[in-house]
Amino acid sequence: MTDSISEPALDYRWSAFPEDPERADGWAHHGVAVTTDGRVVTFAPSGDEVVISNAEGQQLDRWPTGLTEGHCISLSRDDDGDHIWIADPGSKMVADSPGSYRGFTPGDHGRVAKFDLAGRLVLELPLPDHPAYREGRFAPTSVVADSTGDGGSGDVWVGDGYGASLVHVYGPDGAYRQTLPNEFKCPHGLIIDRRRDEPELYVADRENQRLQVFGLDGQFRRMSGEGLLRRPSAFAISGEKLIIAELEARVAVLDLDDQLVGYIGADDEAVSRPGWPNAISSDELTVRPELQPGRFNSPHGVAVTPDGKIVVAEWLIGGRVNQLNNDAD
Repeated sequence: MTDSISEPALDYRWSAFPEDPERADGWAHHGVAVTTDGRVVTFAPSGDEVVISNAEGQQLDRWPTGLTEGHCISLSRDDDGDHIWIADPGSKMVADSPGSYRGFTPGDHGRVAKFDLAGRLVLELPLPDHPAYREGRFAPTSVVADSTGDGGSGDVWVGDGYGASLVHVYGPDGAYRQTLPNEFKCPHGLIIDRRRDEPELYVADRENQRLQVFGLDGQFRRMSGEGLLRRPSAFAISGEKLIIAELEARVAVLDLDDQLVGYIGADDEAVSRPGWPNAISSDELTVRPELQPGRFNSPHGVAVTPDGKIVVAEWLIGGRVNQLNNDAD
């Protein structure tokens, strides 16, 4: 298993974004993206707002989305500028009273939406035309567009990690096209990888603790990451490195051949704590845990800035967004 692997931990300098005390009781469950000019895009722990910050974590803008949760946030570099895509599973944890949380699901299905950076809704994808949703729920956890600004087709890939565990493909106009035939167990994260001559789609097959890789024609290429990863949840690319947010308290780095370079900020004891990703107080309330600087609690989203810093959003009450800088890069 992963704990027996003796790869060295990678040494990064950490800094934490300022916390938002007004939303400290919200259970954050969001992704993170970085714009072409280096702005960091996240989601408020409470409410329905996108939050845009500079590299130091100072808020530049925030606007409502009408969504339930910004579970995955990804950037598309389009011919007419940057846009963000949000996968909303349509449910979130909300506080009934201090220290008491329940699941809140306001609609029949989740949503996938595209916004410009000023908050204007540009496109919303329809429910996939697939038999799984005649009775089952569509609860998308991830979305990535094949950005036209990067030479891509404009096609959009959606992972339904919390619903039917399927991966769907849409055209640039938002029309549903197909569903991949492969079996997944919570396809939680997606990324289009352009490190090689031919782009590929990586899928974080989270509960199978592995990656599945496809051509952009939808053809299966390979499995990878088996025995190296624990609950991979999201991806980013930094040079030739693949950065993977692992929900169980660390970030993994793989090389161009999908081999392990090392782990960042691993806390091997975190997931065994009662109430993880939160904590249980002496009076049996669910509360935000004491977080260790330089150690992860529950990485859920990851992105990389233009100058190579890694930004990680974590899943817990109040959330936490860290920025990591490797001075050796």
